[in-house]
Amino acid sequence: MLLGDLQLKPEITKFPPPHHLLEVKSLNIHNRNSGHNHLEGPLLICPCVGKVPPKMSINPPPPSLFDKTTLTSLASTVAILLAALAISRRVLDPHTTPARLRALFVWHAFDALIHFILEGSFVYHCLFSSTPALQLNTGVGGMRYWPDPAMYLGGRGAGATEHVHGAQAGGDNPLAKLWMVYARADYRWAGVDLTVLSIEIITVLFAGCMACLACYDIARKSPRANLVMILLATAEIYGGYMTFMPEWLTGNHNLDTSNFMYKWIFLIFFNGLWVVVPLYAIYVAADDILDAFRVRATALGEKKAK
Repeated sequence: MLLGDLQLKPEITKFPPPHHLLEVKSLNIHNRNSGHNHLEGPLLICPCVGKVPPKMSINPPPPSLFDKTTLTSLASTVAILLAALAISRRVLDPHTTPARLRALFVWHAFDALIHFILEGSFVYHCLFSSTPALQLNTGVGGMRYWPDPAMYLGGRGAGATEHVHGAQAGGDNPLAKLWMVYARADYRWAGVDLTVLSIEIITVLFAGCMACLACYDIARKSPRANLVMILLATAEIYGGYMTFMPEWLTGNHNLDTSNFMYKWIFLIFFNGLWVVVPLYAIYVAADDILDAFRVRATALGEKKAK
């Protein structure tokens, strides 16, 4: 059978965006001499580099919702909360600190630890962890990998995906595995999404420090705590808006809401915390500020009456 006797009739379908891989569903090889068709496939073709990577399943079996990595990730969040609670017991006097300020101290300590440890690790992997793209098969969102943006970190132009960054390139690092668990619900966290990374950088550098300052001011009973909490809460609510609004405007194509764990725990509960609690912090701080204005108005009224 000569090569000229072969007729290739590929059927090509695209994966949901970002789609840097094409799948040849069936490769119809027709032998003119025998009149028989020979079917081979599926094969994966990466048009951006013009190579055919080794045969590999693009959709591995879905991971268990309660596998070891997922349980470890959830346990790490609980451990951080317990650490924040322990710090509050260490530095606050329960007899002189109101309950709502003790609760907000715990929240801001938890907030700071989350920003520095977990989100800090995400930023680190986006900036410093990289691996050859064709060695990956994350299966997240039906993709082998999340491609780097064009010209990322001074790299090559659109379509050049020899190496990719992010948690997907973190290998056996425990925090990289944690983010790959979360990426099952929001695919963007597997690699580098410029909107998410930009928000996370300022979250680690600004919000983490502001949360520490809020704890410091609450412990010292400084009225400045009210201003710090309002500024931080506003920034975090805005950060959540900017994280998810691009998805809502594009039909949530990077979100997986197919099961209870991904939708209600990963996406709604964990992200909702950074909306509900900051709103409560704004309420408490604003109430204290307004109370100070009321006291001043009363004092001025009494002074004028004299």
